[in-house]
Amino acid sequence: MSRIGKKPVELPSGVSASVSGQTIEIKGPKGTRSFTATDDVTITLEDNVVTVTPRGKSKRARQQWGMSRTMVANCVKGVTDGFKKELEINGVGYRAQLQGNVLKLNLGLSHDVNFDIPSDVTVQSPKQTEITIEGIDSQRVGQVAANIREWRKPEPYKGKGIMYKGEYIFRKEGKKK
Repeated sequence: MSRIGKKPVELPSGVSASVSGQTIEIKGPKGTRSFTATDDVTITLEDNVVTVTPRGKSKRARQQWGMSRTMVANCVKGVTDGFKKELEINGVGYRAQLQGNVLKLNLGLSHDVNFDIPSDVTVQSPKQTEITIEGIDSQRVGQVAANIREWRKPEPYKGKGIMYKGEYIFRKEGKKK
């Protein structure tokens, strides 16, 4: 039995949902998200509460049960609060600037990195060493943050590079004489 799948997803005020077949569409103050579940589960909407139940007792149905409920809950959270990832830049001369729809990164390379910002997320740079990525899709926000971080991952000796806020970097000791 899925402990997560058993919990119903309550829709807060200002959020509406409509179910048609295996697709649920959720509208909120930040936008619209939809999720299409597999045929192994059933999605029902009653009195601003979304419930997901498995069809049958197969292992796949039980797997899809908890995953589908989590996806619906993420859609609800995305259209109400949204998702946010914060990145920090460490290193001498490393910085980020926002120029229109392009994030310009100086990361110690022989050239500046121009990162085109996708239309479904918003990127802000409150300081030269901080980047904030926000959006209604958690997968998309995480992927954009990972793509930015990929340009210069933090190294273990001095910790220079782009890291998630609060991330622990395992430090190594350098050479000894």
